[in-house]
Amino acid sequence: MGAESHALINGRGRMARVGERWWLSWVAALQVLLGRKRAALHAYERIVALGPRGTRALSTVGNLRAELGDTEGAVAAFRGVTTIDPTGAEGWYNLGFLLEKAGELDEAETCFRRAAQLRPTLDLAWYGLGLTLVRLGRLSEAAEALKRNTELQPFSPYGWYQLAMTCHHLGRTAEARRIHDSLRKFEPRYAATLLRDMQKTTPA
Repeated sequence: MGAESHALINGRGRMARVGERWWLSWVAALQVLLGRKRAALHAYERIVALGPRGTRALSTVGNLRAELGDTEGAVAAFRGVTTIDPTGAEGWYNLGFLLEKAGELDEAETCFRRAAQLRPTLDLAWYGLGLTLVRLGRLSEAAEALKRNTELQPFSPYGWYQLAMTCHHLGRTAEARRIHDSLRKFEPRYAATLLRDMQKTTPA
């Protein structure tokens, strides 16, 4: 078979894969719209099997597996994402989130730090890092990470709550109280929960 014949066959193969990928993408999007997560997962996994073309389909596989309760499969998918695109902050954040949830705290810390290094403005990476460090008992470091999160998301109550509780456990009572007073101005219900939780625990 000549070179021209090889080129023609290869070209047709590529066109067939492009057509199949387009069709599967349409099917997958429809299944997501209909709430059929397992069917959508099957379609996205077939897209991934067609060969590497970015990380979008593989990230979706990871997200769907996480939503379906398959943490191990989701972790494997996002490990693949970070291998294909080691400079993508979102992949490292998602992997860190899943590992923190699974209790793999040391590796979760590494992933969150990598995400924050790649994109310092990714507030969720700092939040995840802060929670991981709290669970590791490294409260001073956790407070610094959570402070960065609140700087990036000043009107989100979650980071403020965690920062105040961390300060409280560090014995930085005045700082925790200031956070409570500030939180009360825009999230009074969270402020009330924060005050109750601080009153139930003894600072260091």
